[in-house]
Amino acid sequence: MLVFVAAAALAGCDRGVATSSGELPASGSSRAEGARNAPPPGEAPEGMVWIPGGTFLMGSNDAGMADAGPVHPVTLDGFWLDRTEVTNRQFARFVKATGYLTVAERPLDPEDFPGVPREKLVPGSLVFTPPVGEVSLNNPLAWWRYVPGANWRHPEGPDSSIEEKDDHPVVQVCWDDAVAYAHWAGKRLPTEAEWEYAARGGREQAPYVWGDEWKPGGRWAANIWQGHFPDSNTPDDGHERTAPVASYPANGFGLFDMAGNAWEWCSDWYRPGYDLRPVHDPKGPPSSDDPDEPGVPKRVQRGGSFLCTDQYCTRYLPGARGKGAVDSAGSHVGFRCAMSDRPAREP
Repeated sequence: MLVFVAAAALAGCDRGVATSSGELPASGSSRAEGARNAPPPGEAPEGMVWIPGGTFLMGSNDAGMADAGPVHPVTLDGFWLDRTEVTNRQFARFVKATGYLTVAERPLDPEDFPGVPREKLVPGSLVFTPPVGEVSLNNPLAWWRYVPGANWRHPEGPDSSIEEKDDHPVVQVCWDDAVAYAHWAGKRLPTEAEWEYAARGGREQAPYVWGDEWKPGGRWAANIWQGHFPDSNTPDDGHERTAPVASYPANGFGLFDMAGNAWEWCSDWYRPGYDLRPVHDPKGPPSSDDPDEPGVPKRVQRGGSFLCTDQYCTRYLPGARGKGAVDSAGSHVGFRCAMSDRPAREP
């Protein structure tokens, strides 16, 4: 449901604070080189990377991420994955070809919002709005606003624009919008297991998608928050909000922005923790169950966003999870697509 107040769960990241020390120690070895040498099944679709099948350890044992455990082995078949997050340019082609209207752009049905004055039933979406000065980190409403007119063309509201941001990840797309694009493109959303396996880039439980070092060579390796959260962002990484895709080095599989920039939708329903069966190509639970918001259907989000910070939420780590109501978008939520010999998974 579209909401007029931003809950922590709709912000893509709950209050749980984690540190990189909570991950299992990295083994110090990488399987990425061998994985890259495994031949793909054919010519790569435009903009996609072949992720060879294999077995990996999925999840996190970090105490601050109780919904991401336990760490367990998973085996996957090979699949294709978009090299980058879907961009504004790509999404615009989809909209031009189909006339698709995103959920954030659609009129609101008064029957879905009993008691809400009609004058307030204006299409819009959630926008990160920095507060003036320090606020309690226990209250995400201090930095999230429902903004009428916010949508993928106007990510921060009607006065904002994606002009000259063709190569930025499209945001303000809910799960339903991402699925619609994927079906149009002949693709699908990745499963959560596929997403994490790809994000790790062949490294076994390394703390970051790029490896073991926090800032390799003293440089930022992902678009995340610098400064005091949430009131003061000092964009030392060069970007205050989203960055053009592929602005940072690729991981071991040649994938960009698997940490930070924009949260990415997965096909799986969200539930805390994992069902450890099956271990081969898991598709997630049959339905959603979030104890924080009972009755609100949610899907898994992965990768974190430009808002991730050690001060509040480090869910850009490869074993961490996010969640979102299927029909709610945000100014930090996007997606990328997968494809394989299996038929696309229906919602």
